[in-house]
Amino acid sequence: MNLGITLATARRILRQLRHDRRTIALMVGVPPILMILLRYVFDRPGAFDRIGPMLLGIFPLVIMFIVTSVGTLRERTSGTLERLMTMPIAKLDLLLGYALAFGLLAFVQVGVVLVISLTWLDLHLAGSAWSLLLVAVLDALLGMALGLFASAYARTEFQAVQFMPAFILPQTLLCGLLVPREQMAGWLEAISNLLPLSYATDAMRELTVEPGFSGTLVLDIAVIFGCTLLALALGAVTLRRRTG
Repeated sequence: MNLGITLATARRILRQLRHDRRTIALMVGVPPILMILLRYVFDRPGAFDRIGPMLLGIFPLVIMFIVTSVGTLRERTSGTLERLMTMPIAKLDLLLGYALAFGLLAFVQVGVVLVISLTWLDLHLAGSAWSLLLVAVLDALLGMALGLFASAYARTEFQAVQFMPAFILPQTLLCGLLVPREQMAGWLEAISNLLPLSYATDAMRELTVEPGFSGTLVLDIAVIFGCTLLALALGAVTLRRRTG
């Protein structure tokens, strides 16, 4: 691992994104707008407090998946990634550079929506805001890792966006957001137990009822972190010296 190369990769990604105002608007502006809309959609006592934290975990994951898959595919098709891979650069340096850059963006994204939710939208939590921030950033990093992996199987940016329903939508339906997982059919619950987004929403739900780090929350965080590492490892397999 070369720290200089990792930081250089992160700076390059951040510099590119800085000039892409639409992407910045998507990442930072859309989640707060969605939370504001949902606050008034669920205008019943306790309804927003129940579903709001789970959405704080889902929105960053979805948006980071889209941004990372499209951005990485753009680097693959433009030849940037191929030129980098012809240099004596370890795959780990590239992956950690991507993770660092998008992790910083995820921190800003989640911080903005969290501040708005806890102040203007009056979201109530049993756990601390820092715990919620930690889980939400981990969810965003998971979306980044899944997007990096998915970008290897797309040939155009349109195809990359189409992977979002395939990777994310089934998890959203089965994660317990719409129906508690224990109330699903047995085979659906078994599938949901294998999906990382189920543990992301479970962790957020745990923060609404438990003031501290419970054993369930620690397990959920460990699973999210493990799935992120697995997705990064699978993404490393797709990084080749020559691209198609």
